[in-house]
Amino acid sequence: MIRSVVLGVGSALPRRIMKNADFEGMVETSDEWIAQRTGIRQRHIASDDETTASLGEAAARAALDAAGMKPDDIDLIVLATSTPNNTFPATAVEIQHRLGMRHGFAFDMQAVCSGFVYAVVTADVYIKSGMAKRVLVIGSETFSRILDWTDRGTCVLFGDGAGAIVVEAVEGEGTSADRGVIASSLRSDGSHKEKLYVDGGPSTTQTVGHLRMEGREVFKHAVGMITDVIEETFGQAGITAEDLDWFVPHQANKRIIDASAKKLGIAEEKVVITVDRHGNTSAASVPLALSVAVADGRIQKGDLVMLEAMGGGFTWGAVLIRW
Repeated sequence: MIRSVVLGVGSALPRRIMKNADFEGMVETSDEWIAQRTGIRQRHIASDDETTASLGEAAARAALDAAGMKPDDIDLIVLATSTPNNTFPATAVEIQHRLGMRHGFAFDMQAVCSGFVYAVVTADVYIKSGMAKRVLVIGSETFSRILDWTDRGTCVLFGDGAGAIVVEAVEGEGTSADRGVIASSLRSDGSHKEKLYVDGGPSTTQTVGHLRMEGREVFKHAVGMITDVIEETFGQAGITAEDLDWFVPHQANKRIIDASAKKLGIAEEKVVITVDRHGNTSAASVPLALSVAVADGRIQKGDLVMLEAMGGGFTWGAVLIRW
């Protein structure tokens, strides 16, 4: 059986760091209020010369270096983003050009915060079909560009950044002991659109728009939806929470992460948390957290890792990977 094995991971963050205290003169909030309700202490904010494409390129180069590969080794680029450089062409194509690739194909994937999980599953499908042997999967966002900086309910939550992995087709035996993507589950439900969306777009307002969120409603649905797809993924792989080595969730809110892990029976010490330093970076959230846990030596070859995310739409999903 062909498996999609992760060979390298990389990340990139904007130079500017914005701490919770920096909001105190902008909106009615405080460091204590933000940290207590979300777990966020700081986030990175892109400068004018930092874009989704430039951050995505930097993360991609880091992942390629970690994998010992060059852009010419890649067949496909899948970029998860909700903040592209342009309405078209796909920002993935711009990253392809920046990397010097003159072959293969590239496209963007839009599933908001679930984008990277969707992109990993998409890469896995292309690899298993034989259409690609090596895929660069990127999550890159500049959410600061679509925030209403007068809305204290949203502007304090999000940050910018990018993360990437390189996956390659490798022969496996078809068991959960194989390295690579083992199982996955993706879902969406458009009836929840108004709970988390951007109030603009080319076909409606001809503007970019701003992010709008009903925070309590999102929180109310998050834990149930997250645990649902993770339990389904456990079932496909024939494992339980006890078998996991690491849980790498979407970094939106520490309360949601803690509640999900508790409901699933995942031990606290197995949960990778980076929301305190990155905030919610949407599709970049999971690969940024992965990059941190690989760099500090927590995630090792052979470890069983569960990725999970939920985003506007709603979209949500989980993917189980043997590192």
